[in-house]
Formats: sequence, C-alpha cells, structure tokens
Amino acid sequence: MTSGRTDGEPAVPLIPGRMERHTGCMVLKIGQVIFRLMEAQLASLGLRIRHYSVLGALKDHGPTSQQDLGTYLRIDSATMVATIDDLEKLDFVNRRRRPEDRRSYIISITPDGEAKLDEIEALMDKLDEEYFADLTLRQHEQLHNMARKLSRGKTLVTAYDRIRGN
Repeated sequence: MTSGRTDGEPAVPLIPGRMERHTGCMVLKIGQVIFRLMEAQLASLGLRIRHYSVLGALKDHGPTSQQDLGTYLRIDSATMVATIDDLEKLDFVNRRRRPEDRRSYIISITPDGEAKLDEIEALMDKLDEEYFADLTLRQHEQLHNMARKLSRGKTLVTAYDRIRGN
C-alpha cells in the first residue's frame, strides 16, 4: 500500500476504508493532519499552535492569571509554564506576580506579542484558504459553523472535561 500522490494518480484518502464510515474517525484524522500542517508553518516563526492560542486568549480577555489561562485553554500546567516561558523569552508576554497572591502570576500580551499575533492570524487565514480549497466557500462556512457548534455544545465539552478530571 502506498499513500500520497504519484504523477497522474489520485491521492489515497487520508481516511481509507472502514474508518471513513465514522464521523469521529474522519474528524480526528483531518484534525491531526491540519494540526501538523499548521505546526509546520508556525515553526517558521519559531512558534506552535499553543503559543497562538495563548496570545489569542490574552488579546481577547486581557491580563489573566496563568492558572485561569491554562484552565480556559485546557492546557495542563506543565505545558502552560513551558509555553509562557517561550513567549516571555520572545518578549510576547509579560509575567508578573499577583500582588494579592505572590504564588500566582498574571500574564499579559506585549505590543510585540500583539504584532506577532497579527502575523499569525494572517498566516492562519492563508492556511484556512489553502487547506480547505477543496470546499466551496459555502461548504467551508458550514464546516466552520458545525465545528463551532460542537466546540460550544454541552456534549463534547462535558465529556472532555470529565475525562480530563475537571
């Protein structure tokens, strides 16, 4: 068995055979593929998806405690510390102790972080256009709206938080 495309031959589907019958399997594999493709593109900026999510959350919600940020983004504490360390070294975020609780940190985005977020957003828009080129604009919008509905719906949120121990 081979994968990919050779001259003139159609590509082998990402989800071959039986797994294609299950929406969950298809969404999982497509998500994994897009994640790897986006991570590869962000690597050219020295960043990863988790850096983008932290910068985006800080831009959307303002200064936030490191713990609350991790909870909001569903990032475990060890990964959150490493992510903030990375962003702080790049001068994309500031981390300062909370005056009322010196064991806790408040994270805020810097002007350099905001500029980098704008650059990432432009890249993400380009990648959305590129990776979903097989869909019409209407299909892309429908897919986006369905994904948003699942992301905000009670079923998956509750099941995921339960399995994570929240």
